[in-house]
Amino acid sequence: MFTVLAITAAAVLLFTGWMRLRNTVVPVRTEQVTRQNIASVISTNGKVEPVRNFAAYAPAPAVVKKILVREGDHVKQGQLLLELDDADARAQAAKALAQLRAAEADLQAAQTGGTHEQVLTTQSDLEKAQAERSDAQRNFDAVQRLQQNGAAAPAEVEAARNRLTKANADVQLLQSRLKNPFSSPEMEKVQANLTQARAAYTAAQQLLRNLNVRAPFAGIVYTLPVRASAYVNGGEVLVQVANLKDIQVRAFVDEPEIGRLAVGEKVEIRWDAVPGRTWEGKLTRVPASVSTVGTRTVGEITTEIDNFDRKLLPNVNVNVSIITARHNDVLTVSREAVHDVNGKRYVYQIVGQKLQAQEVQTGLSSLTQVEITQGLSDGATIALGALNGASLRSGIEVKVVER
Repeated sequence: MFTVLAITAAAVLLFTGWMRLRNTVVPVRTEQVTRQNIASVISTNGKVEPVRNFAAYAPAPAVVKKILVREGDHVKQGQLLLELDDADARAQAAKALAQLRAAEADLQAAQTGGTHEQVLTTQSDLEKAQAERSDAQRNFDAVQRLQQNGAAAPAEVEAARNRLTKANADVQLLQSRLKNPFSSPEMEKVQANLTQARAAYTAAQQLLRNLNVRAPFAGIVYTLPVRASAYVNGGEVLVQVANLKDIQVRAFVDEPEIGRLAVGEKVEIRWDAVPGRTWEGKLTRVPASVSTVGTRTVGEITTEIDNFDRKLLPNVNVNVSIITARHNDVLTVSREAVHDVNGKRYVYQIVGQKLQAQEVQTGLSSLTQVEITQGLSDGATIALGALNGASLRSGIEVKVVER
């Protein structure tokens, strides 16, 4: 009985060991090392905007009088785009012109001694003052003689002297006024009034010109948010014109990626509205500082794009790929095939149905591939991962199930 049990136990152990040995064969996915082109890419998103853009804003509250273009129209330099009602502006300009003419006349009068009426009045006042001075002089002389004879009191003499002093002062003042009718502060005031009147008239003329909006250069009308007879407030956008051949994309790159950026790097732009189309450009500006946008710390970049067929439109959102480096015809493997162990990088090469850990040196990395610069040869078969979830290690036997 004991012998039978022992034989049975040995058979079970042998069977279990055989099953375990059988189960050590790990099913794996594999790939062959191939040569292909690889690029290191920073991906983000951005917005299209014209390089040369003209936006006209309402210079003051007004009514849209006439619109002469539509969105999408090609316009020439100097072409009239729309008109705002200018009745109030014309009235303001006329008032400003009248004030300017009055200020100019005041300055002319100040520089030539005043108006003709002012000069005649001053001359008449001077003649009266001179007559008063002569009379005061005669009175003073007479009172002094009477005082010498004891017929006039000292108070009478003092009163006569005061009258003569005042008469002399009045004559001198009027004579000075004829020569220099305006004091320095008065001249400064007249000149300041003229300067203010000129500025007001210039502003009124500028307002009149801005009420008729013209294209400053040839381009396409891409925004026209107003309608004829609509009332607009000062500062509202009336129309936008741009040359859509040369556009730029403004985007944000996360802070850890900024060090890889350089002016002139190739950029690829894709727009979901045109599947399969790629626009190419170059990086024209790299971040000079970083800022916080939501939860991200980013730097701003710009890329100029040749939009020769005008397919890319202003203000649309696009996908941006910045190619920081590109290597052609190099050995590559999938990213999942590369393992980092203690600061070194390995792949598991299949040699004789077993895995062999192979240390490698790597170069560029893309989203899916890694460049192998040393450690593998073209055509080598490497393991990507086990189908049963087992960990890969050197020396285990494998079965290629999927490539």
